[in-house]
Amino acid sequence: MVDRVTLYRTPRVVVDANALGSWLEHRVGVTVTVEDRFLDRFTDDTELATGFAKSRVLSPYQRETGNTMHGIVRYEERVLSDPDRGGGVLYDGFQLQQLLRERLTPETRTLDHLHIILLDRAIGTWGSHDGRWHKRINVLGQPALLSVPGLYEAPAKPETYYHMKQSHAMMAGGTPPREVLEAAVEEDFLLKDDPRTTDALRGYVLQAYHYLETGDAFCDDPGCMLSNAHYHEDLIHAQLEEPALCDRHGSIYD
Repeated sequence: MVDRVTLYRTPRVVVDANALGSWLEHRVGVTVTVEDRFLDRFTDDTELATGFAKSRVLSPYQRETGNTMHGIVRYEERVLSDPDRGGGVLYDGFQLQQLLRERLTPETRTLDHLHIILLDRAIGTWGSHDGRWHKRINVLGQPALLSVPGLYEAPAKPETYYHMKQSHAMMAGGTPPREVLEAAVEEDFLLKDDPRTTDALRGYVLQAYHYLETGDAFCDDPGCMLSNAHYHEDLIHAQLEEPALCDRHGSIYD
């Protein structure tokens, strides 16, 4: 039974970790402690930088991961120290989870003490059903990983977005910057550094707690914040609209 949660901040200031912690503590009734960025403890850990390099996804359609060339490891060392220098890299979420689990002390690595790490990295999982990598918002377990970039990048955007992207490529011979496309599409979806980010992440910290507490991963009700949204429309419906929880989970957490 989970009786303690530690939530680790992200360097992205748009995420209010204190608000997330207070919300989760109120919902589940256990002590939630908010601490500084988890990776800040290991900025001089060359083995951790090498682990990140080994977790790199090399191709969307290639299961093998990892590039430990000297320049790549040096890049990972720099990004550990200065997160603003990173971006554009996808990592195997399960490899990262194991890598960071090893950094937890044995006395805190127990199932009654959940660790939720807010990450400034994009994470993914391999889809054996279609032979490709898929970006994810979270990887559940101990510790639970929650990717802030994944909130914007993992769910599919409205069809209009992709139609406009395709049309521009046909007419102009190239793809416009993502920011241009996002500004041109009127449908509602989450943008990078969206002011709704903290509210949208509430359901995902609750998912982390719910999984370790019950062993259940996601809710089948698309309107419940414990659901696993694959489209931005579904994410906004589940995380930002009322009711927050389905009847079954509302009876537990309301």
